[in-house]
Amino acid sequence: MRKGSSDLLGNSAWNAMAFVVAVALNLAILPFVVFRLGPAAFGVAGLVTACIAPALVFSNSLSMSTARELAQRLAKSDRHDARRMFATAMALAIGAGILIAAFYAFAGAPLARLGFHLSGPVGDDLERAFALASFGWLCQCLSAVLLTLFTARQDYRRIASISIISTVTATASMLLLVPSAPHASTFLGCQALGFAAGLLATLGWSRHAVGEWLARPAFHRDALRRLFQLGGWQLAAQGGGLFAAQADRYLLGALLQPQFVGFYGVAQRLEEAVYIGVLKMGETLFPFFSSLHKEAEDRKVDLLFRSSWILNLLAASALGALIPVAGQLLHLWTGAEIAAGAENVLVVLSIAGILGSSANVLAFYLLAQGRSQANALISLCTGVVTLATSLIALPRFGWQAAGWSACVGMIAQMITTVILVWRSVRIARIWSRVLHFMLMPLGVGILVALALRYGFGHVAFDSAPAWWSVGGVASLSAASIFVFAVGASQLGPYRAMCWRDLCVIVGRFVPLKAV
Repeated sequence: MRKGSSDLLGNSAWNAMAFVVAVALNLAILPFVVFRLGPAAFGVAGLVTACIAPALVFSNSLSMSTARELAQRLAKSDRHDARRMFATAMALAIGAGILIAAFYAFAGAPLARLGFHLSGPVGDDLERAFALASFGWLCQCLSAVLLTLFTARQDYRRIASISIISTVTATASMLLLVPSAPHASTFLGCQALGFAAGLLATLGWSRHAVGEWLARPAFHRDALRRLFQLGGWQLAAQGGGLFAAQADRYLLGALLQPQFVGFYGVAQRLEEAVYIGVLKMGETLFPFFSSLHKEAEDRKVDLLFRSSWILNLLAASALGALIPVAGQLLHLWTGAEIAAGAENVLVVLSIAGILGSSANVLAFYLLAQGRSQANALISLCTGVVTLATSLIALPRFGWQAAGWSACVGMIAQMITTVILVWRSVRIARIWSRVLHFMLMPLGVGILVALALRYGFGHVAFDSAPAWWSVGGVASLSAASIFVFAVGASQLGPYRAMCWRDLCVIVGRFVPLKAV
């Protein structure tokens, strides 16, 4: 158990390191890209990305299903079965992936012009934009299947290295190419170049490290049945998540000018960077849960709740730190024009991200157990509520209502998650565990962050903000939320467990023998 926990923490550290590099480069390059392209062209790029997003439902579902099946077939005696599984997954990625990419490359631009009213100069670049974005997605799809060979083995050192190669390639190409060709297609082409570099790195590394587990693409009926058995419901889960993530972009593009999509995209990019960072650290739980499929139910449920507390604590601290400094951070990062309109959107999206963290660990747990129907239900409920709220709020209140639908959708997700935990986990004192491990750190984080926003709004920024002051206030806010949430955990019946897990994590990364 100690070795498993140590490996899990080490994998999370590798995942976090790759994400920190990706976030640092993406956030650093974004103001440069927005300045060179302008809000309108950047908004067009955001719309093209949103249009390509449904294709991720296929690639993500296929990679998750493949990773789960391979994680359960790591023994040498299962190598033949694992190779058949990989061959089938790769055949699906190539066959269906080429068809999906071709559809977007040829039909994406006409449909986008019709749906988003992109006429005139703003729409002249759409054909190239969709062609390059489709190529990038295809590279990402093929790479995702190859990466399952490392995900199943929890080899996050190699996964992190591949991610860094992809991000560095995309960022360097943006610095070189966007100034000479300031178009949406250039930005999307640079992203596609990064995905292509990641695919080449993944292919080379997989042949070197796990070449005996590779197989030529081919369809095998038994493997296809197992992939569809889990992947079918995962498609529904990914589809619901898509609606929840992209609903505001679709409606903003249909109702308003592209620059408003750009403004919303800037706020969303900042919130997503922090949210996905926490999610990446928890991503290692999926293969870990999958490898425990033969263990006792009590052990898996215990890990579910303890992992939820740690990740929710991190999510509340990291996302909550954005709330007190939302306007000042956007002002420094992108300028006064975007900050004036996007500040409230960033605050609401950050709250939505904190609420949405309630389902992250449960989603990995359910998927590892093969219960993807429950994940589909969570995602579909979230997507329907988000879309319905957007349809009501955006036409009535304009683009600044964007984000409220995500917040309402995440409240629906939290309610659905709590109900599913109650119905799926059969242990004593279930409600006290849900309250203590899942809900309390999120609620404390939101309340403390809003209180700090009110307090710092009157004290900290009397003059023009500087990076050091904004960073200091954000760090102080994150630390305050962390301390209050840990303090709240010491008031409940599971205080000893929470404190012990926290000490184990600190001891893993801080060389203090006394911890």
